Amino acid sequence: SNMPQDNIIRAIKRGSGEGGEGAESLEELFYEGYGPGGGAILLHAVTSNRNRSAAEVRSTFSRGGGNLGDSGCVAWNFENMGVITLEIADEEKGEELTLLAIDAGAEDVTLEDGMLEVHTTPDKLLEVQTALEDEGAVQVTSEISMVPKSTVVLGADEAERTLKLLDSLEDLDDIQKAYTNADFPADVLERYQANS
Repeated sequence: SNMPQDNIIRAIKRGSGEGGEGAESLEELFYEGYGPGGGAILLHAVTSNRNRSAAEVRSTFSRGGGNLGDSGCVAWNFENMGVITLEIADEEKGEELTLLAIDAGAEDVTLEDGMLEVHTTPDKLLEVQTALEDEGAVQVTSEISMVPKSTVVLGADEAERTLKLLDSLEDLDDIQKAYTNADFPADVLERYQANS
């Protein structure tokens, strides 16, 4: 149809996302910073415009009382782990499931206030999850997450400001997930969730 081959090749590349005019290539990256009170914050972002995302993240950190840091400033404190959360009816069942999770390959298990949290390496997540489900455990969540190696206990005021900052950061279009090593007092969490 008298169409130059270059036009056809450009159209194919544009349609497949390889480049050309109007093509958007998505890039996955992490932003790191600190919230009010010094809690580390790690953000997982997927963006088509790195500069726009960085400006939005920096602005949100500033408005929330935190600050955007350099690459690597907090990432060292987080590990990529599988996290399974279960509701436990009684302590005896909790202890039984704790032993089962450890036998199935769990790295760490915490039983507290009727909740069992199991940490695994990412490749063992499905195996441990299946073993717990086969035992009739009621699963609340199961995901690959960035888990802090150490936490920072925040006072009531800093905790509330950090929770607001995390919500603001997660509301940004390019941010997929926000992780923190902040340890929030239970009463502050309850009050914040009730008002949200």
